[in-house]
Amino acid sequence: MAKIKLTKNELKVQRDALKRFRRYLPTLQLKKQQLQMEVRHMREQIAALHRQLEEQTAAWSSALPLLSGLDGAGLGELLRVQEWRVGQRNVAGTDVPVFVSLTFAEVEYDLFATPPWFDDVLQAAREQIELRLKLRLVEEMLALIEQELRVVSQRVNLFEKVKIPEARENIRKINIYLGDQQTNSVGRSKIAKGKCAQRDANTVL
Repeated sequence: MAKIKLTKNELKVQRDALKRFRRYLPTLQLKKQQLQMEVRHMREQIAALHRQLEEQTAAWSSALPLLSGLDGAGLGELLRVQEWRVGQRNVAGTDVPVFVSLTFAEVEYDLFATPPWFDDVLQAAREQIELRLKLRLVEEMLALIEQELRVVSQRVNLFEKVKIPEARENIRKINIYLGDQQTNSVGRSKIAKGKCAQRDANTVL
């Protein structure tokens, strides 16, 4: 703890600082709560996306490998992402990316040259790509929010455990010192008055 001046001016500085810390702390605590809720929500989203991927993989596990037997170049074009749009959302003062839309390249193919199951399996493959991209995006969002939560939590702890107790202790010390000074001043004044009264009495005699 830095050494403080035991003066009335310093007392005002410390009282103003304490008011400021008490005013900011609730805002920081609210932001921390919002970020914690968002972290829980994002973790739930990630878990849900993982479940969707697992369910889809299990449902199409025997069919998806059939795509690999098709022409590689043609398949790559059919699964090519044409547009991957990402927006922004503000979460407790932090901008995070959010999924907007995903568009695959429009490629025409011969319906008679492809097997009957092709459309369904192609759609399943595209859905899996979309799920993986969404999962990656939510994981990025989570990393940003968790980083902001760490910063805010550090500030809350700084205010609660350091700044506010420090200001209170400084105010207490200054008040004690100024009180002692006032008591000593009153004592000295009484002694001086006593000496003056004694001197005046001796003068009269």
